[in-house]
Amino acid sequence: MAAAAAGWWMVRTPPPLAPTPLAPTPVAPTPLAATPVAATPAPGAANALPAADPRIAERALGQANAPVTVHEFFSLTCPHCAVFARDSLPDIKTKLIDTGKIRYVFHDFPLDQVALTAAMVARTLPAARYEPFTSALLASQDRWAFARGVNSTDELAKMAALAGLSRAIFDAAVADTALRTAILQMQDQAVKDYKVDATPYFVFIGPGGKTSGESGEKSYDQFQASVAKVSG
Repeated sequence: MAAAAAGWWMVRTPPPLAPTPLAPTPVAPTPLAATPVAATPAPGAANALPAADPRIAERALGQANAPVTVHEFFSLTCPHCAVFARDSLPDIKTKLIDTGKIRYVFHDFPLDQVALTAAMVARTLPAARYEPFTSALLASQDRWAFARGVNSTDELAKMAALAGLSRAIFDAAVADTALRTAILQMQDQAVKDYKVDATPYFVFIGPGGKTSGESGEKSYDQFQASVAKVSG
C-alpha cells in the first residue's frame, strides 16, 4: 500500500504488481554510475530480458562524464513526482544538466499496476522519446491515471499514439510479461541496493563515489544543495 507523506509517496509494503511473488534476483548489487546509455542495462533486468534489449538500457540526460550523477526513482502515478517534474526539473535541466554539471538517470519505480503499465509503454518507445513521454504523463495524471469513468489503458494508448506508437505495438508492450518482470526486478534491486521506499527518491553520486540517498519532492534550491553536498 502506498500513502502520501510530507512531499513523497511512501511504500509501506511492496505493491501487488505481479500475480506471483518475484524470486530473488540472482544478480550482485550493482553500484549506479555514469555509463554509456546505449550499452548499460539497468540492474536486475538481465534475468528477464537479453542484456542487449534497448528497452532496459538506461534512460538518461546529460554528459556521461559529468562530475555528479543523479538517479531519480519515480512512479508515473505519484503526485509528488509530478510536482517535482513540473516545478523543479525544468530548472535542473537548464542549469545543471545542459551545463554539464550533472548527469540525470531515470528509474521506473511503479507503485501500482497503472504505473507499471505506463512504464512498460514508455520503455517501448525509442530512448529519445522516453523523457518527453514520461513528462507528458506526469503532467496529465488527472486525465489518464485518476479520472473517474475512464479506462487508463485506453487513455495511455491515445497518448502513446501521439508519441508515435501504433496500437498494435502498444498492445504487445502491455502484454509483454518479460518486460513487466524486468521492470519489477529493477525495482526490487533498487530496494535492495538503496533502500528505496518512497517516490520520488534520489541518489546523488559525486567525485570519488561520495553518495547521498534522499526522498521527497525537492525545490530547485534543495536539489542544487544536494548536488553541492556530494561535489566537494
